[in-house]
Amino acid sequence: MTTLSAEWQTWVRDNLARGCNETQLIASMAEAGIDPVAAGMAVLQAMSGTEASIASGPVTQAYTYSSPRMPQVGSVIQTSDRDVRVSMRMGQPVVALLDNVLSFDECDQLIDLARMKLQRSTIVDPTNGTHKVIADRGSSGTHFAVNENAFIASLDTRIAELMHWPVENGEGLQILNYQVGGEYKPHFDYFPPEQVGSGVHLAKGGQRVSTLILYLNDVERGGETIFPSIHLTVVPKRGSAIYFEYCNASGQIDPSTLHGGAPVLSGEKWIATKWMRQRKYG
Repeated sequence: MTTLSAEWQTWVRDNLARGCNETQLIASMAEAGIDPVAAGMAVLQAMSGTEASIASGPVTQAYTYSSPRMPQVGSVIQTSDRDVRVSMRMGQPVVALLDNVLSFDECDQLIDLARMKLQRSTIVDPTNGTHKVIADRGSSGTHFAVNENAFIASLDTRIAELMHWPVENGEGLQILNYQVGGEYKPHFDYFPPEQVGSGVHLAKGGQRVSTLILYLNDVERGGETIFPSIHLTVVPKRGSAIYFEYCNASGQIDPSTLHGGAPVLSGEKWIATKWMRQRKYG
């Protein structure tokens, strides 16, 4: 094991003391060339008061991979109203790239419905669980309650069948729009249990267990979904989606699902996101 430099240890401790978001610290360390998973372990170690260290080789994760929720065989997933093609999958972490999830008309309808009520996107404040605007998330968005209308209900049903998780465990479908320069720096979708602010959200159905990001348009340039820990880049493709899961049956969370949205360089980017919880949401 190679010890993290004194400068990095001081930097981590000082920023944690200032109340900085752990995810932002990990992203900054990753941008400086430190492996994101190792950076996450270093931050957690610093929070617990132990010496942070970085392995000179691959990092062994505490996360235990169990049977994925999404089937790992076959090239087509049949839902009640649509056949979805699996174009790529991996097992550690559990990730699947899906085609033909939405029709072009459904993509356009979601954009039209969302455009009328967009607001600046927020994140969960790790200290108190409230929502706040930060520079690292440059998008506008809105959401639709589960089964809000017949159209949304049809999508909620299809998405639940794809994610192999009950409709009632899902949060409302979120729609996001990124203009040129808009990005979302690497982050986790789960709620870090060690953060005080997470408690507010964990009480509403438990931990998030999986994510489905649906691409509603083709971005002219940029806007890729990036997974720094596994060196995966997904180019937005209208009607397709990327699925990943990060919480196993024991409640462990998988830090290798660190992900972000690269800056939009030309045009705009529209996505819809569905998060699933351990239990009924609300």
